[in-house]
Amino acid sequence: MTALRDPSCELQGLFLGRRCTHTVKTCCGKNTTEEIKPNDVNEEPVTEEPEVNVTVKPTEGSDTCTDSNCSQLCVGNGTCACHDGYQLHKDGVNCQDVNECLTGSHNCMLGQACINTEGSFRCQRETGCGTGYELKNDNSCQDIDECTLGTHNCGPDFMCTNTAGSFRCHPKERCADGFTQDAIGSCIDINECVVNTSPCLPGQTCVNTEGSYTCRRNTVTCGRGYHLTEDGAHCEDIDECRTGYVCGGHGCINLVGSYRCECTAGMNHYFIVSIRTCYINECRHYPGRLCAHKCDNTEGSYQCSCTTGFKLSHDGRNCEDVNECEANPCSQECANVYGSYQCYCRRGYQLSDMDGITCEDIDECALPTGGHVCSYSCSNAPGSFYCTCPTTGYTLAHNGRTCQDIDECAAGIHTCSFTESCFNVQGGFRCLSFACPPNFQQAARGRCERVTCEFTRDPASCFLLPLRISFYNISFPINTPVPADVFRMGPSNSVPGDKMLLNIVSGDDEGYFIVQQQAHGGEISLRRALSQPRDFFLTVEMRLIRYGKAHLYMAKIAVFVTHEQSIRPSRTFPY
Repeated sequence: MTALRDPSCELQGLFLGRRCTHTVKTCCGKNTTEEIKPNDVNEEPVTEEPEVNVTVKPTEGSDTCTDSNCSQLCVGNGTCACHDGYQLHKDGVNCQDVNECLTGSHNCMLGQACINTEGSFRCQRETGCGTGYELKNDNSCQDIDECTLGTHNCGPDFMCTNTAGSFRCHPKERCADGFTQDAIGSCIDINECVVNTSPCLPGQTCVNTEGSYTCRRNTVTCGRGYHLTEDGAHCEDIDECRTGYVCGGHGCINLVGSYRCECTAGMNHYFIVSIRTCYINECRHYPGRLCAHKCDNTEGSYQCSCTTGFKLSHDGRNCEDVNECEANPCSQECANVYGSYQCYCRRGYQLSDMDGITCEDIDECALPTGGHVCSYSCSNAPGSFYCTCPTTGYTLAHNGRTCQDIDECAAGIHTCSFTESCFNVQGGFRCLSFACPPNFQQAARGRCERVTCEFTRDPASCFLLPLRISFYNISFPINTPVPADVFRMGPSNSVPGDKMLLNIVSGDDEGYFIVQQQAHGGEISLRRALSQPRDFFLTVEMRLIRYGKAHLYMAKIAVFVTHEQSIRPSRTFPY
């Protein structure tokens, strides 16, 4: 080929692959000192498998690669070469990495950052994936499963469900459709007819059922002069003038729900249906002057009548209001209005949608807010409701809704013996005994001090005992957020150079508490949450080193974890 005989080693007119191009140029350049560049014509600056990057440097005294010291490749005549992404060092033997990001030989697009790697480079998108996603090596965004990783913040009573870019917390115990949870987690029925606005279509009545509701179709009854439509949904007028010979040859005019016969003699005459004869119509002849409400023509005369809610006066012409409430038409309360009356219900009841007369009880406990009416349990009653508390340890407050703790110790209704001390907790009490151990004497209530050891039988063992033993009682509720300060212990006064060491020696085998050393004492903290009531009896030692001499103090702490929070856990309660 003529291209191969070109002394400049330029492959004019030929389009070869990358490997072939390097091979041809290597052979062409064996007798030259021309540097073969790795990026040739028609090549894209992309990251590919390692290729040969050759820089020709003749080596004196050797024609082969048998004794070559090249770090990567030898292409003959002792010439060293490097893989693609490397360049030959000045020593002609070793290869060093090419930083494509600095030389600009990368092919990263706009919005991507170039990251140099050994022998190559990598393009990574500059913008992040957003909350809930993580960037993968292939520049794609992958959802983070917070539920599997445990990075969610769902409470202990909730279940974590992963979603795209986030997560959801759902209650572990759910009520079925048509039910809601009350304050103690029980599922109670929702009265959809009360909660929802017009849940049924017009012409239907809502009837509540357990967990749902039904819509009952109203019965349609047509009055005289009307008949049901073919679909039976509503009533329509009957055109009597088209159904038969109703006026006996006189004029017939159809009315809504009725018809009227007119005499041909004039408008002041009326038609008597029974004899199909026309007479004078006083009601038409004297319109609005004979009767206050309605004028009904009769044979040879007329008669006045009143609309609903009124009755005819003694004069036979005027109308006066009827007090319908005197007949007690309502189930509870009735209010007379002009020409009618209105039923209404007492508190705790609602007017029935069926007849507008009957009052039905409202189940306040079943309403959406019913679960929060009472602090413990809500029970419905006719026209009202009442709250109840646990059978022991609590009493109903004056507001009738809140349960408050009974202090059995203050009320004297505890069962503690004469030698025991009563300590009140939420929903109950504890009977605690107090006695100083041997070699101790009671200095005050809840405090024992060591006797003088010189007067004991074993002074050496006596000196190893604490100088003082103090007794404390603490109460706090379950589900208290952790960490929570429970107890602080330290000397009543401090001296420069004091050293103190606080330690829990017994009562915390499961590690619910932790000791935190401080400058002038120490602090006992709750580090694991408690979901059930429990009692702990902790023994805490404090070793004080003052002026080079060690002093030992001990605290006996009774910790009572109760159902509801009433006492802040950071306070201490000695006997």
